[in-house]
Amino acid sequence: MSGRTIVVAGAGIGGLTAALALARQGFRVEVLDQAARLEETGAGIQLSPNATRILLELGLRDRLAPAAVAPDAIVVRNARDRVISRMALDASERRYGAPYWVVHRGDLQGALHGAVMARRDIALTLGAAVDGYAVDAGGVTVRATRNGRSEEVRGAALVGADGLWSTLRVLAGETEAPTFAGRSAWRALVPADAVAPDVRAPVVNLRLGEDAHLVHYPVRGGAMINLVAIAADARPSTGWSTAATADEVLARFPASVWAASARDLLALPAQWLKWPLYERRPFRPREGESARAAVTLIGDAAHPMLPYLAQGAAMAIEDAAVLAHALAATPDAPAGAMRRYETARRPRIARVRDAVRRNDAVYHLGGAAAALRDGAMGLMGGRLLHSRFDWLYDWRPE
Repeated sequence: MSGRTIVVAGAGIGGLTAALALARQGFRVEVLDQAARLEETGAGIQLSPNATRILLELGLRDRLAPAAVAPDAIVVRNARDRVISRMALDASERRYGAPYWVVHRGDLQGALHGAVMARRDIALTLGAAVDGYAVDAGGVTVRATRNGRSEEVRGAALVGADGLWSTLRVLAGETEAPTFAGRSAWRALVPADAVAPDVRAPVVNLRLGEDAHLVHYPVRGGAMINLVAIAADARPSTGWSTAATADEVLARFPASVWAASARDLLALPAQWLKWPLYERRPFRPREGESARAAVTLIGDAAHPMLPYLAQGAAMAIEDAAVLAHALAATPDAPAGAMRRYETARRPRIARVRDAVRRNDAVYHLGGAAAALRDGAMGLMGGRLLHSRFDWLYDWRPE
């Protein structure tokens, strides 16, 4: 069955979505992940219609909807809490044919995991760290270490969905490591009953300040409030996620700049988790053997996104759908299908990354430049602002 089997390395959002999308196209899927168990940890995720459209097509509405919140709007404020702009989202499903949802990462991962486990054509193996592969005319042999022993899995193709620090990317010949972006993200959850009613409202709140911004919105069906504080940082912390205190966060959101309402929110969590933010250029197969191999990358392994457009998870979900369509079109020529997938994704990823870079600059302005930004966004109005995202939200896999 190796001719109809696709091996996926990584059981995160991208990997599990890819498994479901590939199974829907008639493939058998072997998913390998180095984690001993999938923990429903993390923080909130914004799922714009370009992502939810795919998740709903994969049959996940009933699994996700109870935990998701459909925000009425994205409200942008400055650091002193003055509303700059309000972009309505309550008509998102009518406008784009799919909802705009905010969810907890653990709830999304749990929904994907449940859907994967319900399928006989997907096998999920945990505690299996992929550490090598070999390509031949008949497909790909993937080597993984499990319980201290080396095992092999055979498939027609291999998909690397193993995140920013992708082992598959290194195995495919990439030697350039991710670079620290000069900012870190502090994330936390607080109970909804611990905050003011306006903070509990179904709204994505974006507060902009010089060299820092704050995002908060309800998750877990409205029971919890997700907080994300992003600020300039001199150096990355050790490890992917480390504990931090409220004092550490508040020091980057000083009272001289930030309104009491923002600082009161930041003081609520007993503990924060800190993620250093990294950049990495999009992966491109080298000429020669790697360009002919039935091996490719998706999501953060292929093109990590800084979180200034809330599209990291969405791009991984889009990748999964496009890749599944490409492989289904020519199942007997998986290497060619993977090169078509990569070519198809390049302009889309480039445009999203350009928008991320613009937001990075615009979000973190100070002084007179920030005042000009606020005035321009106010004059633009929510309706025009919303229309500027049609290219992003109304996307569909071809």
